[in-house]
Amino acid sequence: MKKEDIQQISVIGAGQMGHQIAMLCALGGYETVIQDVQESALEKAEASLRKLMDKWVSKSKLTEEQKEAAFGRLTFTPSLEQAAAHADFIIEAVVEKLDVKRELFAKLDQMAKPHAIFASNSSTIVNSLIASATNRADKVVNMHFFFPPLVMDCVEVVMSEDTSKETADLTMDVCNTINRTAVLLNKEISGFIANRILGALQREAVYLYEEGYASFQDIDTICRKALNHPIGPFELMDLSGIDVGYYVMQQRYAESGDPADKPFACIEQKVRQGDLGRKTGKGWYTYQKEEVKK
Repeated sequence: MKKEDIQQISVIGAGQMGHQIAMLCALGGYETVIQDVQESALEKAEASLRKLMDKWVSKSKLTEEQKEAAFGRLTFTPSLEQAAAHADFIIEAVVEKLDVKRELFAKLDQMAKPHAIFASNSSTIVNSLIASATNRADKVVNMHFFFPPLVMDCVEVVMSEDTSKETADLTMDVCNTINRTAVLLNKEISGFIANRILGALQREAVYLYEEGYASFQDIDTICRKALNHPIGPFELMDLSGIDVGYYVMQQRYAESGDPADKPFACIEQKVRQGDLGRKTGKGWYTYQKEEVKK
């Protein structure tokens, strides 16, 4: 398959990552299908994208014509079969749980065209653990976007031992077409590059907090003021979702068995309480919804 052969991209999962990835694909000129089993998630995704793209138009990042053309290429559906049937490239953006991803990829393998490439947006799970649920391991790859995808200009493309060079090259081509800087990892490692570095920082920050050396607010302040980070590690956890980081730690611990990879008690407590960060209104910090100005 050549890059010109990729005409339709389907994104599975309309959550905070999936709907923005789909918009990038539509803006890049691809016929794009966004699928989610929950109709409410699809409705929320479309409303969110309309609001974001209207803001881009108001800031002259996009013309009204370009916006409408992109939405004209974007289809929303609750049907997995419809999303898979005509796709040349499928991007999975569901919950960060291995069993869920394996079940999904097994279904997609039966529904999709033989040539279709399967890309996982997992932030830590290596694709070989998912690819073994399919009969096309050579066509499975990691394509890790960063949050929020419409803002962050980086994608980690990760090959397993089974991922073909053609698959990796085509994935890099897709990144280029949707105007994202792609970095190719030639070997698998749990957490890839960015999250391994970020995870080391977050583990140390939570350790210092749990041991009582400083408050989480002061640790964030030090990272912002002394290290010149745009936001602190606790603020970042709230932004990306505390549950996302928790599932990443669980998966890493399941793979390594190293107690150092086990989720911290304070993280586990917040997940149990449902205090997941900005998306729930409370995490490390408390957030208030912005009032709509009339």
